Amino acid sequence: MPKPNQAALDFLLTRRSRPHKTLTYPAPDRDTLVTLLTAAARTPDHGKLEPWRFIVLQDSALPRLAALSRTRGAELGYDADSIEKIAAMFENAPLSVAVVASPQPSEKIPEIEQTLSAGAVCLALLNAALAAGWGANWLTGWTAFDRTFLSEGLGIEPPEYVAGFIHLGTETSTPPDRPRPDLDAKTTWLTA
Repeated sequence: MPKPNQAALDFLLTRRSRPHKTLTYPAPDRDTLVTLLTAAARTPDHGKLEPWRFIVLQDSALPRLAALSRTRGAELGYDADSIEKIAAMFENAPLSVAVVASPQPSEKIPEIEQTLSAGAVCLALLNAALAAGWGANWLTGWTAFDRTFLSEGLGIEPPEYVAGFIHLGTETSTPPDRPRPDLDAKTTWLTA
């Protein structure tokens, strides 16, 4: 029988993202963030391609991205509420990390596996931050895929895109738990 890491299992069974609206200063400092990024980088990576990278968004970068999302959202014809929701995601964030999916040419590793690795990095960063006591939230939205926003705002060119914006800060309130999936409805047991 394996020896469990009960504290880690208890954390995973009760983890809960913190809504980005409830995050405030202080945010993790550089040394702390490097530790969280190091934990996130320990993600399964088929073929050791490292098909992802990080862009740390802080200080004046966040209001600049909020302004760009307003301009670009209007150009794309989004309604005012949708634009403000995305802008607030940047404007109100104490710190954010863009996890950039960066697919690498490979004959052995399909792009979908590389995409899944980038998503795993998002979850690993989210969980590392929560385990370290920070509030954290993983969001995307149209800014994660809009080529103009990615190019002008983050310097990202094809084939890269944002797998997730991980917002980090100090939580101001603990959200109630939400309904969880019905495992019986989501699980098939094959025995033959």
